[in-house]
Amino acid sequence: MERVASGDVRALARAITLVENRAPESLELLKALFPETGRAQVIGLTGSPGAGKSTLVDQLAREYRKRQKTVGIVAVDPTSPYSGGAILGDRIRMGSHYADPGIYIRSMATRGSLGGLARTTADVTSVLDASGRDVILIETVGVGQDEVDIVRLAEVTVVILVPGMGDDVQTIKAGIMEIADVFVINKSDRDGAERVEREIRAMQSLATRSDNWTPPIVKTVASAGEGIAELSAAISSYQDFLAKSGLAHRKRVENWRERLVEMLRDAVLQRVLREQGEETLARYAAEIADHKRDPYSLIEEIVGSSEKANALR
Repeated sequence: MERVASGDVRALARAITLVENRAPESLELLKALFPETGRAQVIGLTGSPGAGKSTLVDQLAREYRKRQKTVGIVAVDPTSPYSGGAILGDRIRMGSHYADPGIYIRSMATRGSLGGLARTTADVTSVLDASGRDVILIETVGVGQDEVDIVRLAEVTVVILVPGMGDDVQTIKAGIMEIADVFVINKSDRDGAERVEREIRAMQSLATRSDNWTPPIVKTVASAGEGIAELSAAISSYQDFLAKSGLAHRKRVENWRERLVEMLRDAVLQRVLREQGEETLARYAAEIADHKRDPYSLIEEIVGSSEKANALR
């Protein structure tokens, strides 16, 4: 814990591995590190595959380093439903930062989690926060409409769109469009960038956010480093707005409420799985598949037996 808090990169890497693998000692580590968290600026970047998220994160990290800020990057990659593996290619795209001790990059596999993040992304972010990083950039998977988990973890959520790839606002606004604090039109040197901007502005005119913030629209060409300073300024503008309006604390409370519910759900699930065992679950699955019993009564039975066991304890 002391080595992580002092910024020791090797200790940080080992701590994240423990947390990601849910090792028995990881819980005690997270408890010990928690008092050191809450200082980093957590910025989430999301958008459809091919939007250039990794390149944008790479350039944004470079911008923060110019200001002498230390940066942690969490890049979440999808897990193969067949092999269970992940390419984790984002680290390759950001390879130019390896010689910079002020930047720490960690790739994570979703391991089957939906919503654009791995189940342990929040805990890994806490470890990076405790290590003293000034800014933490979280790049989500890029699954599209359901990728909204990032809004409960990040202080600022950046939604990245690109022209000419079917990313029309009308096709994706039912999902990630509502969570944007800042819009980025990347690859804006392509035809259609103005149309995407018009559609975003049209959508904004139809509804007002509860906090009365109108997300700015920033045009970038990440591959050339264009518009990155403007993006950084837009992120800072929203952070200033949160601080001045007193909404920053309320947002943290709301985020922690959602995270607590998720942690409770996960803890109860893990406890039930331990109590039942893999062989029992496999037998239940076979019985349901053969229509020997229904899953609804089974869930009632499992939950009831778990509650009874805890009452006896």
